[in-house]
Amino acid sequence: MLIGLLASATVSLPPLPGLPGAVALPALPPIERTPQVVFVDRNGARIGVRGGRYGPAVDIRGLPAHVPAAFVAIEDRRFYSHPGFDAAGIARAAAANLAEGGVAQGGSTITQQVARLLFLNQDKTLERKAREVALAVQLERAFTKPQILGLYLSRINFGKGAWGLEAAAWRYFNKPASRLTVREAAMLASIPKSPTGYNPVDQPARNAERTKLVLDAMVETGALSAKARTAALKESPRVWTRAPEASAQYFVDWMDAQARRRAGPVRQDLVVETTLDLPLERSAEEALRSGVARGAAQGVQQGAVVVLDGSGAVRALVGGTDHLTAPYNRATDARRQPGSAFKPFVWLTALEAGRTPETPVVDEPVDIGGWSPANYEPGFQGPMSLETALARSINTVAVRLADEVGRDTVAATARRLGVSTPIPTTPAMALGTGVVTPMDLAESYGAFAAGGRQ
Repeated sequence: MLIGLLASATVSLPPLPGLPGAVALPALPPIERTPQVVFVDRNGARIGVRGGRYGPAVDIRGLPAHVPAAFVAIEDRRFYSHPGFDAAGIARAAAANLAEGGVAQGGSTITQQVARLLFLNQDKTLERKAREVALAVQLERAFTKPQILGLYLSRINFGKGAWGLEAAAWRYFNKPASRLTVREAAMLASIPKSPTGYNPVDQPARNAERTKLVLDAMVETGALSAKARTAALKESPRVWTRAPEASAQYFVDWMDAQARRRAGPVRQDLVVETTLDLPLERSAEEALRSGVARGAAQGVQQGAVVVLDGSGAVRALVGGTDHLTAPYNRATDARRQPGSAFKPFVWLTALEAGRTPETPVVDEPVDIGGWSPANYEPGFQGPMSLETALARSINTVAVRLADEVGRDTVAATARRLGVSTPIPTTPAMALGTGVVTPMDLAESYGAFAAGGRQ
């Protein structure tokens, strides 16, 4: 029946020019792939990928021999000898389907799986299977075996959000595919049969059981010696239960938008080198989660961290406690009242207007248009220097100072240093009643730390 459907799927199409044989096969559709943008930290450590789901086709020549051998051994032992489909496999699948009374097995080769991944859907119908076989034969004519295997390894689903071998190697082992050990390769080769049922994070026991089957198959196919199998079983690879790239995702989101604005339409894979320091980023994330947990009793639910170096480069940026469940970036997008953190803009404006740190001021009642600010501590402290008033965060002095030098001028100072949000010029503006983003405030304070250079 499958042969009849294959004939009907191909008979109406013209034969391929210059190729022998009377059977007409469908022309291959174009292989489409959206480019990816890979982000690395200041030391070259990979911190995230944005863009297409699939990476570039895996180059088999860049992998240790045991890596592709593991997949061939468990998925398609006759891969290097069949013309795209395995007649024996199809016969076995047909027998199983007859026993089940439907389409239970497909007997697909690696080439057929590539055809399905690139051009077809997952429907279990004889019509789709016939077209899969026809496209597989065409793929074998258009590509070499290593190229087909590379396409396969770049497209299959490894679970936990990892599509393709390279993504899987990073997700589970935090290393490139070119550095996979025999045991790690076998562990990954175990997953495609059921990405949810055999991935080593959620199903470590089932993955270990199937890994042994893969290693046995490698021995049976001559890809591995019995001694090497025994050595592989003794390996204890570290499996990352949480994706190594889970850190810095707020930063990667922020950088992705900037990179695309600068680069324009992304038509090829890009690598973006950033200023982030990944170890520092992880420390900042731990500190934020710890701080939020300590403040939970007081109603603290979220937070943000921005760390800049002396040049203004971002070394760490954390937009929340968990990017997976709360991707909103509070470091760059949340607008909150800065409170007394706004006062240095008032003092800077006063210094630029001619005052000095020793200029005398008085902490006393102030009335501006019927509004009178109070200090955090009750009462008034009387005469003091401008420097002392800032150190003690005296509200009355801040409000009077802003009124004297001009609230519009204070707002202009804040904007000049990096505050991009609207700044109200009401009498209370000196007390930080407007809103700013943590990023803007960090950037502005960076100018103070850098001796006045923004």
